[in-house]
Amino acid sequence: MSKIISSSIARKVSMALSALFLLVFLLQHFTINITSVFSPDTFNEWSHFMGNNPFVQFLAQPILIFGVVFHFVMGFILEAKNRAARGPVGYAKYAGGENASWMSRNMLISGLVILAFLILHFIDFWFPEMNYKYIEVLPEDPTRYYHETVEKFHSPLRVGAYVIAFILLALHLLHGFQSAFQSMGFNNKYTPLLKKLGKAYAILIPLGFIFIAVFHHFNGH
Repeated sequence: MSKIISSSIARKVSMALSALFLLVFLLQHFTINITSVFSPDTFNEWSHFMGNNPFVQFLAQPILIFGVVFHFVMGFILEAKNRAARGPVGYAKYAGGENASWMSRNMLISGLVILAFLILHFIDFWFPEMNYKYIEVLPEDPTRYYHETVEKFHSPLRVGAYVIAFILLALHLLHGFQSAFQSMGFNNKYTPLLKKLGKAYAILIPLGFIFIAVFHHFNGH
C-alpha cells in the first residue's frame, strides 16, 4: 500500500482500476434496480438472490466496500498531491477552459457529494438489510424487497437528494471515465471512442437511476 501511495504512476493506475471496478458494479446495480419498474417479482427474485447468496454476501460485498473506500481515499491523496505540486499559485492564471474543465478541477467536490449520497444509500438500504438478517434475525421473506424499496422513495426530500447526487455523479463520470482509460495507457487513437462510451455511460446510467427514484415516488402514491 505504501508503494502505491508513494508512486505517482501507481496512484493513477490504482485509482483507474478502482474506478473501472465501481463502474462495473454500478451497471450491475442499475440492471437489478431497473427491473423494479417493470417487474416487481423479478426485482424481488434478483434482490433475494443477491441478499442471500454466500458468495455475494461474504466475498463480493466486502470487496465492493473495500473498493469504494479505496477509491475515495486514493482520490483524496491524489488531490492533495496535485495541490502540493501546483504550489501556492494554483490556478491564479486560469482563463476559462484553457487549463482544465470545471469538472476536472472540482472532482473532489463532486466526489464528496457522491460519498455523502453513498452514506445515505447505506443508511436507507444496507443497514436495514443487516439489521433484518443479522440483528433481529427475522424470517426470510423473498417478497419484501420491492415494497421496502418503493417505501424509501415516498419522501420528496429523499428523492431530491438522489436526483442531485446522480446529476453530480454524471458530471463526475464524464471526466472520470476517460481519465481512467487514459491512466491505463490506452493509445490516443481510442480517445474518440472512449469519449462516446464515457458520455453514454455517464448520462444514461445516472439518468436511469433518477428515473427509478422519480417513478417510484409518484407511482408509489
